[in-house]
Amino acid sequence: MAAPASTPELEAERQQLIALIRDEAVFHGDFTLSSGKKATYYVDMRKLTLDHRAAPAIGRIMSDLIADIDGVVAVGGLTLGADPIANAVMHASAGTDRPLDAFVVRKEPKDHGRGRQIEGAEVEGRRVVVVEDTSTTGQSALKAVEALRRAGADVAAVAVIVDRKTGAQAAVEAEGLEWRAAIDLDDLGLQPQ
Repeated sequence: MAAPASTPELEAERQQLIALIRDEAVFHGDFTLSSGKKATYYVDMRKLTLDHRAAPAIGRIMSDLIADIDGVVAVGGLTLGADPIANAVMHASAGTDRPLDAFVVRKEPKDHGRGRQIEGAEVEGRRVVVVEDTSTTGQSALKAVEALRRAGADVAAVAVIVDRKTGAQAAVEAEGLEWRAAIDLDDLGLQPQ
């Protein structure tokens, strides 16, 4: 089960986010996930990571989730799912004693300009956390981890808003990384599939 937030105020925000996810981001039907697996429900976190009601809370909750990881200076992940989360964390942390920058990992390096695959915060020699909205197999997060490691980053963990409990944690941990989740299926009243 996902751990509660560190303060009563943040836990209240987490519970409000759980209610929003249940009400507006869980769709029932027949779906094919990015992994190719079939599912009878789909958690569409982009509906909320890009929503003014949820994004500020997501930033604070995800910042809190990784606050005890030493030395982290930036967050980000594979575009597109990670982008609004990284920005929400950056904004939430801006007024704190531990501000975090954000970065975006392109699926492929640019073929023009500086040819960069990672945009935003400089990651070489710096400790970072990969963020993701939700993950089925962990492959999007691990693609970001691979690009970050090639760029010389020290990736400390992968942190997701919703843990689908479908193997992503094991895949991430097999790469020697810590797995963190703010919300899991138990919180949402859903069964793994």
